[in-house]
Amino acid sequence: MSETEQLTQDEVLQRKTFLIEMYKQLFANINRHILVVWQGVAVLAGAVALFALVERAFLSLDLACSFFVLLLGWFVAHVLDASTWFNRNLAIMTNVERDFLRDEDLSLIHYYFGKPRPNNRMISHFSIQVAFALALAVLVLGTHFAYRVVPGFALPLSKFDWTRALPYVVLSVTCLYLLAFWRKTERNYSELLKNSPGRTVDITSVVYNSGHGQGKKWWQLI
Repeated sequence: MSETEQLTQDEVLQRKTFLIEMYKQLFANINRHILVVWQGVAVLAGAVALFALVERAFLSLDLACSFFVLLLGWFVAHVLDASTWFNRNLAIMTNVERDFLRDEDLSLIHYYFGKPRPNNRMISHFSIQVAFALALAVLVLGTHFAYRVVPGFALPLSKFDWTRALPYVVLSVTCLYLLAFWRKTERNYSELLKNSPGRTVDITSVVYNSGHGQGKKWWQLI
């Protein structure tokens, strides 16, 4: 006999009440992390401020691009963190739903509670923001390369200006940090799924595809 079956009627009611309240809090937490989209506005505002300083000669283009790359890295790190919290909370909510819903509810209500999203894959909402950051990086660094790096090709090595390479050094360090951070979130999410798989559900009648993030990694936007 399972531990749940040994509970008294009052204890079962208290447990269900607790799980419902927990479900509400998890959903509210998901909503808060969805609002990370507004940080994209902060990135744009930061870009305008930085390049306004360049136009007024208060800041060099090399430093402005370097600061902007750091700003983009900060933004992408927050998106990765928000995406992980989203998937984490969704996995826990799935376990709560399994405690209330029956196997036949996979077809009667929805099939998402059958198994959690794999691979810590981003939903489209977060993927769009990462694509936005990448597009800005290509645009800004492409402009810097054209105006600051290409003209230096005609100069002798003795006159090479090392500050021109600063944005690309910052980009390399930022990418290494984001890669390490992403791998950490992957490990944490996999650990959650391994240690808290939830109630076993018969999903033989369900066909999971890209609609539930199956079979793809987070960088596959389509």
